[in-house]
Amino acid sequence: MLPREQGKAGLLLDLRTRRPLQGTQDPPTVHVSNGGEEPVSVMTFDLTKIRKAFSSFELRTWDPEGLIFYGDTNSLDDWFILGLRDGRPEIQMHNQWAQLTVGAGPRLDNGRWHQVEVKIQGDSVVLQVDGEEVLYLRQVSGPLDSKSQPVMRIALGGLLFPVSSLRLPLVPALDGCLRRYSWLDPQAQTSASGTMSLRSCDVELQPGTFFPPGTHAEFSLQDIPQPQAEPWAFSLDLGLKQAAGSGHLLALGTLEKPSWLSLRLQDQKVVLASGSEPVLELPLVLGLPLRLRLNGSEVVLSQGTKTEVLALPPMGLGSLVNLWAQPQGRLFLGALPGENSSASFCMDGVWTQGQQLDVDRALNKSRVIWTHSCPHTPGNGTDSSHESLV
Repeated sequence: MLPREQGKAGLLLDLRTRRPLQGTQDPPTVHVSNGGEEPVSVMTFDLTKIRKAFSSFELRTWDPEGLIFYGDTNSLDDWFILGLRDGRPEIQMHNQWAQLTVGAGPRLDNGRWHQVEVKIQGDSVVLQVDGEEVLYLRQVSGPLDSKSQPVMRIALGGLLFPVSSLRLPLVPALDGCLRRYSWLDPQAQTSASGTMSLRSCDVELQPGTFFPPGTHAEFSLQDIPQPQAEPWAFSLDLGLKQAAGSGHLLALGTLEKPSWLSLRLQDQKVVLASGSEPVLELPLVLGLPLRLRLNGSEVVLSQGTKTEVLALPPMGLGSLVNLWAQPQGRLFLGALPGENSSASFCMDGVWTQGQQLDVDRALNKSRVIWTHSCPHTPGNGTDSSHESLV
């Protein structure tokens, strides 16, 4: 290492490529998120002992937004993150030399493995993707001996301060996998702690959103695209790629009465219910959009060439519109509160009024939902086996 490089800290994250030697066992492939804002792993390094300041990793994801790693020597005024926004790498940095947010490089949310590197070169930070330099930031780092506490923390998949402290808001959870990773100098690492991954990267994956049995996501009706006003109309489309078991797929209601109108999976049929009473059903055909249309006089459920219509009673529209008029109005995906559901399903999206909902931005959701990937068969990835991340 060059003397000047050895004397730089701010972000001692020289992520040079190090291919494993023949016969060397790679670390396990792991999921970078536990479904929340907390890191899956936190490592600390003694900067006075670092002789090799490099790390590298390969990333695979279909998720366009989330945090890959966070590093700091001081969470107030010396921190750095690398994440994705709109599928492209983004760096946010805050220290005494630079405060910036910048994105660059190709989209990485295509489900392929990409090699990502960050280097310290003198007072500069260099980002490389698949061997190509995509970003070069000059005069953004300082000497290591300027740090009052020469300890660096690296957190994978989460932050060590509130999300509100970011320079530009970002949803931290990233549904992605890491492999062939090496973080800084192992001989300088002083501690490592973390949770187990709640998802497995060993199963064969495909793009989508996967709800294991008993999981749910909840949206406020006031936070999703609003119904057409005149004449009143609301549309919802659900794209199911896989489905198994029995239980709710979605519902409109409140916390006190969650199933004013609901769709339930039962015996490979989709059952439309008002309250607790089933009223319509359609055979489920995977791969075709399941469409729910509401207007002033009826509810229309359709898939492909199959259509069923439920006529609303005279007061039906008033009750329905009232769901949007109150703060407690909810759209539920997956199991309802207190439901013992065996239903698991993979979907390629949910659209309300023609706009796709982002499950990452749900009011609340189960941590074990896979927001941007699905196992190729519903039974895979639903067990409780986990992998260590460090």
